[in-house]
Amino acid sequence: MPKLPAVPIPPRFLPQPPPPGTQRGRPRTPLEKGAEAGKSAVDWIDERTSLSGGVRWALFRKVPKGTNWFYTLGSATMIAFLNQAVTGVFLAMYYRPDAGGGAYESVRYITNDVFLGQFVRGMHKWGSSVMVILVFLHMGRTFFFGAYKYPRELNWVIGVVLLILTMTMSFTGYLLPFDQRSYWATIVGVNINGTGPLLGPYLSDFLRGGPEFSATTLSRFYSIHMLLVPGAIAAMIGAHLYLVAKLGTTAPPWLRAKPEPELVEEQL
Repeated sequence: MPKLPAVPIPPRFLPQPPPPGTQRGRPRTPLEKGAEAGKSAVDWIDERTSLSGGVRWALFRKVPKGTNWFYTLGSATMIAFLNQAVTGVFLAMYYRPDAGGGAYESVRYITNDVFLGQFVRGMHKWGSSVMVILVFLHMGRTFFFGAYKYPRELNWVIGVVLLILTMTMSFTGYLLPFDQRSYWATIVGVNINGTGPLLGPYLSDFLRGGPEFSATTLSRFYSIHMLLVPGAIAAMIGAHLYLVAKLGTTAPPWLRAKPEPELVEEQL
């Protein structure tokens, strides 16, 4: 009886060759098994989502000559925002927006009794100042390097919106400890907003939640600080990064592009 040929096995089901640096013919270590399982999981996800193409488009691109540490200010600002988001989630687990004393007591409890509470609150408190400083430095670098010009005008507008949202988040978060300093400082800030033309009085009434400060004011500041502004910042950062990846970055103004020799010969 003639022997039938073996059924061909698709390449994806064949055993993978050992990676470089490993010996053939010996059992794999748990670390090697874990690495191979991770690669298989990533390949399985990528086969169904094609995320690797988007990652390559966003991360692997040409950068202009002369790129230096000034170009990392945008990434540093995003890291500062992630720090605020993570620490803010942990603080929200214990914070109570109660103007009758619960807000102040919850902050005192976080600082004195919760495990690493003072550390997390310190990261959130000082991280807000760091984020504001980094936003101004990043926008200053963009302005002085001329990165706001065509075709990056929309990215500059988004950056201005992000600056306003960052200042709004800092202003609304300052009231949340609800001590004497934050209470009276917020009153001064809201009254200053009320002096603006046309929309000033309406903005003050919106922030206070009425004609004067009350329990509604604290709840409104808390909802703006925790829900409205972070969501808007995350959306603006996504649009900002998309335009950066699409349009690329500009070279420093002191470096001028050298004309191609072929183009110079053709012009002559």
